Amino acid sequence: MAQIKKYSQEEILEIAKKVFQDEAHALKTTQAILNTSFVKAINLIAQSKGRLVILGIGKSGHIGRKIAATLASTGTPSFFVHPTEAMHGDLGMITKEDIVLALSFSGQTEELNKILSPLKKEQVKIIAMTGNKNSNLAKMADIHLEVDVQREACPYNLAPTSSTTAMLALGDAMAICLMKVKHFEKADFAFFHPGGSLGKILTCKVADIMFKEKNPCVSLEASVQDTLLIMTKNKSGAASIIDKKGNLKGYFTDGDLRRALQSKKDILSLNITKVMTKNPFALSQDAPAIEAAKIFINRKFDNAPVINKQGKVVGFLDKDNLIEFIALIDKK
Repeated sequence: MAQIKKYSQEEILEIAKKVFQDEAHALKTTQAILNTSFVKAINLIAQSKGRLVILGIGKSGHIGRKIAATLASTGTPSFFVHPTEAMHGDLGMITKEDIVLALSFSGQTEELNKILSPLKKEQVKIIAMTGNKNSNLAKMADIHLEVDVQREACPYNLAPTSSTTAMLALGDAMAICLMKVKHFEKADFAFFHPGGSLGKILTCKVADIMFKEKNPCVSLEASVQDTLLIMTKNKSGAASIIDKKGNLKGYFTDGDLRRALQSKKDILSLNITKVMTKNPFALSQDAPAIEAAKIFINRKFDNAPVINKQGKVVGFLDKDNLIEFIALIDKK
């Protein structure tokens, strides 16, 4: 093993920046040569009744696994098959309705070329992603997607670096284009990510996050003072006014209190119906939390009552309940 060479902090940072520059260049050159072949590949995959099967050896194989995972999670059924395993039986996993995406920067990977021949005989459509349009793989494919990388970021131009970055980006571009073409929506994303944080956010209902026990409610007979005591007890900025059946009849907020103080002298003894907001806006407990967050942002709400299908007050939603949902909207 060679002796460790000492580099200054500045030299190490310069080496790192050069890698970023080299790989960014590979992305730009590959982007520049995108053509109708890419469009044909997207349309072919979108219209397929089968799966997209991705093949690759070595570093290309690692990139292939990631592309397959991204595609599968965004609405395009996809999985990775190792070419060596395919030569020993796993080729049977690929059907005539499937499409193969083969990754090899050189396009001369022996294992790939060996298993593509029987696939061609079965009339399986093949898309090749290579850096050599004259390679065996490119010529064997129905569609060739070229990766234009003049040089790897590796100082010896050996370790796959710039080429794998470009292939990964090309795979991501395919996934996003297919999402658009297939009209893959947020609800679909949530279905494919039930255990992920984003999936939980997208499937969450108002009922899942609202205050149930700390639900400030007073009767129509209550005074303003009674209402303020309930609000203080629940540490809320508002209270729902309900009839004997629990139906929402009004809403009273800190803002209503300030406005009442400007026009009335002694308001504490007043009946709450004199100062409450009648026919207030209310959220359904079945509404998606993400939609509630949009309403809070657009209407500048701090809180809102929550009702069930019968119109009865079942909870109280505060802006603090929606922090992660508002943050998700703000990212867009």
